[in-house]
Formats: sequence, C-alpha cells, structure tokens
Amino acid sequence: MPTFLLYGLTVLIWGTSWYAITQQTGVVAVEVSIAYRFIVASGLLIAFCLATRRRLRYGLRDHLFMAAQGVCLFSLNYVLFYRASFDMPSGLLAICFSTITLMNIGNGTLFFRAPIDGRTFLGALLGLAGLALVFWPEFRGLGASSRAASGFALSLLATYLASLGNMVSVRHKTARIPVVESNALGMAYGALCSILIVAALGRPIVYDPRPAYSLALVYLALFASVIGFGCFLTLVQRIGADKAAYSSVLFPVVALGLSTWLEGYRWTPLAGLGVALVLLGNVLVLVRLPQRKPIPT
Repeated sequence: MPTFLLYGLTVLIWGTSWYAITQQTGVVAVEVSIAYRFIVASGLLIAFCLATRRRLRYGLRDHLFMAAQGVCLFSLNYVLFYRASFDMPSGLLAICFSTITLMNIGNGTLFFRAPIDGRTFLGALLGLAGLALVFWPEFRGLGASSRAASGFALSLLATYLASLGNMVSVRHKTARIPVVESNALGMAYGALCSILIVAALGRPIVYDPRPAYSLALVYLALFASVIGFGCFLTLVQRIGADKAAYSSVLFPVVALGLSTWLEGYRWTPLAGLGVALVLLGNVLVLVRLPQRKPIPT
C-alpha cells in the first residue's frame, strides 16, 4: 500500500475514533472496555494469521519484546489516558499526545542513534503550537488545580509509554517480524495486561447492552486497532517513528471536523490559524524538496 494512503488512513481512522470512545463511557469501567477492545482485536488478527498460515511461533526474546509493546502501546497507555481525561480537557490531552513526535525523535536517538531531522523537529513544534491555538479557549478556563496537574502528568507518562511501543516496532523491523504477526501477539499481551489491571483494581466485569456500545467496540477493535495500528506501525517501519508520529498532530483536527458536522462546533479565527500551522508542519515533516543535481564542471 502506498505510504500516503497508509498515512491518510491512520489520520482518518484515529481522528474519528474519539466519537466511538465516547460511546463506551458510563456503564463499563474503562479498563474493562480496553480489555474487550484488544481481546477482540487480537482474536481477529490471530485468526487471520492462522487462516493465512502466517508464523506465530517466535523465540522467548521476541515474545518479551512483544509483551513489552503490548503493555506500553495496547494497554497501560490507554488506561492512563482514560484516567487523565477525567481531570483535564480533551484539548490538552490532544496536545500531550502529540508530543509523541518529539519523544520519538529523542527515543530514536537514544535507542538507535538515529540522527535528528531538523525539518521533522521544526514541523513537530509548529504542529504543537497550532494545536495550542486551536484549544486555547480550554486553556484559559483551566485552573492550576492538583487534579489538572495529575492528569497532565498521567497523559505525558501515557504518551511516553506509547513512544516506547513505537521503538519496539522499530526493533521488530530489524528482527524481521512483520507488523501483522507482531500486532496479533502484542495485542494479546496487551489484553492480558488489561485483564490483570481489571483484577487488581477490582473492577466489575459487565457489558453494556446498548447497540451503540457494541458498534463502538467493533469500530475500535477492527478499524482503530487492527487497521489503524496496522497502518501506523507499518509507517513507523517505513518512514521512521518520528515522521509517522506526526499523524498524531492531525488527529484532533479531524476530530474537530467531525465535531463540526455532528455537534455544531464553531470555528474561530484563532482555531483556523492553528490548523494552518498544523498543516504547515505536516508539509515540513512529509514533503521533501527535490535535491539539486550538481552542475558538471
């Protein structure tokens, strides 16, 4: 699949998944909903691997890395983000998660000695500045409460865990482990981690019988998890974790577009300027100018 299509699908699917997440709040504890999501997603991927005779047997070292990815990217980061969302506005959460681009740049240098791409770094800063303008009204109403500070810390920790999960995907590439197989097993480990968290916290295992909950679960498991993570982690291995992560800056823009349609969100000039900065950052990160050929002498 072409890179631009992978990137577009990632942004579109994850940018609209917020609405499905809102349909899962209320009756079922968030930790239980996360466990349901990745039980279904891993089950679908494992069934696909078995049907197509893909390899699922790996050595202990590979399984340990898959387990680490499952905990970081398919379980604990989600639990922390959901917890943080109770104490801080969604706009600040979006900006916290968008720092994953900078975290991936730093972790890529730390773990793989990858050189820092100046254009990607500048694009990430522009994107974060743009999101700050888009969500400025939320910031003005945010007090310096201990709950807000706690939510901010949890969201940054969740983002760093997600970044570590991205680094494991880079490692999978060097170990020649395909994305589908690593996601199938990684999501299974993530589901197991979420089940253990549910047991440790004593959350009741219940199910919301509303059709909206079931439809949201299917969307989050099939589209946001199986397809979304498949596209994103393929991008990580193809164009690098730093560039792939810039898609996180575009998720809130897509979400606001959907909110405009479904909920009557009203755009302001400041929000429009913020989106322009986000798009400019996207150009810096993804578009490469043609190199000049040396003039023969």
